Amino acid sequence: MASGSGEGKAGRAGAGYQQYASYGTGTGYDERQWWPWLVPTVLGACVSVFAVEMYLNDCPRHGSTLGGDAPCVAGFLRQFSFQPLRENPLLGPSSATLEKMGALDWAKVVHQHQWWRLFSCVWLHAGLIHLIVNMMSLLFIGIRLEQQFGFVRIGIIYLLSGFGGSVLSALFLRNHYISVGASGALFGLLGSMLSELIMNWTIYSNKAAAITTLLFIIAINLAIGILPHADNFAHIGGFVSGFLFGFVLLARPQFGWMERHELPQTDQPPKYKMYQYALWGAALLFLLVGYVVGLAMLFKGKNGNDGCHWCRYLNCVPTSRWKCST
Repeated sequence: MASGSGEGKAGRAGAGYQQYASYGTGTGYDERQWWPWLVPTVLGACVSVFAVEMYLNDCPRHGSTLGGDAPCVAGFLRQFSFQPLRENPLLGPSSATLEKMGALDWAKVVHQHQWWRLFSCVWLHAGLIHLIVNMMSLLFIGIRLEQQFGFVRIGIIYLLSGFGGSVLSALFLRNHYISVGASGALFGLLGSMLSELIMNWTIYSNKAAAITTLLFIIAINLAIGILPHADNFAHIGGFVSGFLFGFVLLARPQFGWMERHELPQTDQPPKYKMYQYALWGAALLFLLVGYVVGLAMLFKGKNGNDGCHWCRYLNCVPTSRWKCST
């Protein structure tokens, strides 16, 4: 969420993913089902961090950063009550509290070498609404992926996609906004679903329906990101990172290899097809180059908009109803 008021609207992916998952079944693939514990743990961690945000924010004591005498929302919560709606319509803390707790701030990352903000911002949320939407999406998307591929691979994709989203966001938003939220990591899971479908194309039935549904879900969520206050650069960076990590981490062995014990020793098939090896190598190369170049540009203070003057429209498209500078 940019400017402390809402990074992501990936929540609409949840219901759509259930529809995609129904198309993706029927592969006949006998796979191990993992018990999902990482995704619920991440959810619990995000909820706990939000509780700490509100405790430190202490609206009744500190009041509104905009001045005036606007009352805190849900005052019966006392120290955990929310900032006035005109300051934070998502029912959450002030931008100052988010910045203190580790929100993504370009100036602090580059000039004060607080690189940890590239990770910490993923665990923060700008408000209760923001938290609920992202956590529902995490449950709908993450549980099934963890059941299929295990906590190690899904954990890597989630964390490093969030990191990739933070890097791209910092490169383009720079010192105009702060950013918080798990939407970059969630878009990484969406991206990995797409690359997993491509990587394991031969084992899927109903291929056209599966990829059409998934592309529609992704397009809708990215389109929502061009609205004000949504950090679409975090969405895009997370999606691209997750898409590439999906090729590296989510390949499935071909059917023949799974049945190798029933075949003569001379007819043993390879574990993966050649196109899977090719996609794995290309994705790993793009990941390494992308992270190295992105981090080098970031810590040298480069502005991503200098080399791409139209890229600002990927984050927000101004209309007669809103301005992108607000």
